[in-house]
Amino acid sequence: MNRFFGRMPGFVSAMVQGPWGGKNDEPGKDGDGSGGRDGGPRNPWTQPTRAGGRGPTAIDELLRRGRESFGQGGGGFGGLPQGPAGKALWPIALGLMLILWLALTCIHRVGPQERGVVTMLGKYSRTLSPGISLTLPAPFESVNTVDVEEIRTIDVGSATAESENLVLTGDQNIIDLAYSVRWNIRNPELYMFQLSDPDGAVREVAESAMRSVVASVSLDDALGAGRTAIEQQVELRMQEILDTYRSGIRVQGVAIKQADPPVAVNDAFKAVSAAQQTAQTYLNEARAAAQQVTAKAQGEAAAFDKVYEQYRLSPEVTRQRMYYETMEGVLSNVDKTIVETGGVTPYLPLPEIKRRAQAAPSPAPATEGR
Repeated sequence: MNRFFGRMPGFVSAMVQGPWGGKNDEPGKDGDGSGGRDGGPRNPWTQPTRAGGRGPTAIDELLRRGRESFGQGGGGFGGLPQGPAGKALWPIALGLMLILWLALTCIHRVGPQERGVVTMLGKYSRTLSPGISLTLPAPFESVNTVDVEEIRTIDVGSATAESENLVLTGDQNIIDLAYSVRWNIRNPELYMFQLSDPDGAVREVAESAMRSVVASVSLDDALGAGRTAIEQQVELRMQEILDTYRSGIRVQGVAIKQADPPVAVNDAFKAVSAAQQTAQTYLNEARAAAQQVTAKAQGEAAAFDKVYEQYRLSPEVTRQRMYYETMEGVLSNVDKTIVETGGVTPYLPLPEIKRRAQAAPSPAPATEGR
């Protein structure tokens, strides 16, 4: 076998001689090298020599250089180098290539967050769990790893985009919505083979579910307090539709990032919203004042009830105490003079005298004459 492949360059050289003959033909048989054997056409690949004969053809020279550069002048399998004992090294090289091919196509490492989808001749075969797994070599079986823990996000509409994502509400109003959908892969084989464009399917299902839910709520709910309920309903509806498609996708959540009226009426809507907020502020202040007055009245009523209970137990004492407390409150803020009979010196209102002395203007100082 080695001898046969070693002679292949000679066979190729003999085949390319064609109708012009080979390089070993005698020059005398075709003149000065301008014509072929027996007066035939001139060989275009023959290079004339200085002695008037023909040299080796260009193809022979190319094959010779190839043998010298690759196989150091021949020997072995097709010119491959030989070992020290005269044995060719091509079986060892072929074995190494076979081992490398098997190692690269049969041994597969699947990460903790990944799953390996195995296909046999293009058809789904099985799914590999995390770890080291073995398969048939390529092209019989191939493995595609899929990250099932990665959270993917799709944005529908944008707060900075010029185009609007207009949605109709249940009370026939229009709002501009921008929201995002978070999802990951639950079943890798369904994700790879069931839908041709899973990402596009998630976007279309999100838009359909959002429009369906918003069409059943009012404008105030879509703009304010009802956002959380809308997000939950959209998530549930998306999951139902994707499960019907057998997409292998799990919806992790929906978040509304913007809910505004259209640009054409945005200023007027903001003015109306500001007026509503002002009215709500006034209502809150009125309710707070009413609660304070009510609490004060309730406290006074409770105090009166306590006094009445004491009055029922001892009316005379209670009347006298109430009289004293009332007179104390009245007389504590007025000037008073108390006169007692029985030879007692009358009360001298010193505070009043002092106040009058401070209020009287002081006399101007007299100027001395010269």
